[in-house]
Amino acid sequence: MVDSSFLQEIAQAAAEQTLPRFRQKIDVDNKYTVGFDPVTEADREAELAIRRVINQHYPEHGILGEEFGGEKLDSSHVWVIDPIDGTRAFISGLPVWGTLVGLMVDGDARIGMMSQPFTKELFYTTGEGAFWSGPEYAGNGGHVPLKTRQQASLAEATIFTTSPHMFKGKEREAFDRLEGQVRLSRYGVDCYAYAMLASGFADLVVEIGLQPYDVMGLIPIIEQAGGVITQVDGGPAEKGGYIVAAASAKLHEEALNILNA
Repeated sequence: MVDSSFLQEIAQAAAEQTLPRFRQKIDVDNKYTVGFDPVTEADREAELAIRRVINQHYPEHGILGEEFGGEKLDSSHVWVIDPIDGTRAFISGLPVWGTLVGLMVDGDARIGMMSQPFTKELFYTTGEGAFWSGPEYAGNGGHVPLKTRQQASLAEATIFTTSPHMFKGKEREAFDRLEGQVRLSRYGVDCYAYAMLASGFADLVVEIGLQPYDVMGLIPIIEQAGGVITQVDGGPAEKGGYIVAAASAKLHEEALNILNA
């Protein structure tokens, strides 16, 4: 139903709004009255551009976006949009943000993409296998398959989180226990962490307080690459919240056991 050319069209439409504003002096608004949750013109214009593409091709489908909410949410097919996942990185000039778009079918994430236009990368699945597209892969049909690192043990693992300060109280104690058993920790790369997990360069991503649009486009990519992604209690990642993604079922089980101990 949906092919890779459609995802590339979405990525291009979003990039036309984000790239000209990246590493430029732009206004930054704060969604919060207490704390800081930035949003920019690039976020808003990219989401509007994505919505136009979806409505042109699939007018009967629903859409849920971070910036402009929902439409036709009673549809069996709902597109979920995060126009810039990692707005903090975007306004800081770091190319680890991305555009996330996922398609839910009857509540399950089936199709997904993460586009990083500055590096000209597209991580995606249309439901059968996951792929990494970029100019360096022109000789391989423009993309290469993604495969998680199945053989890594917990002691050899690399773990990502946006920040350990996301975790409070007992949840922070649990994260510290898990972090203490892995080989390498890296912080602050947002959706790019999940892309690296699917690519075989990382093994765990643990985050808390996510919204569905933060993860919907990533779920099918990780699953089609051989990984596992759920809530910390094993519930569906589609609902967001406290998310644990792992390169293998074994590593996922070990991480959940530690975090739930």
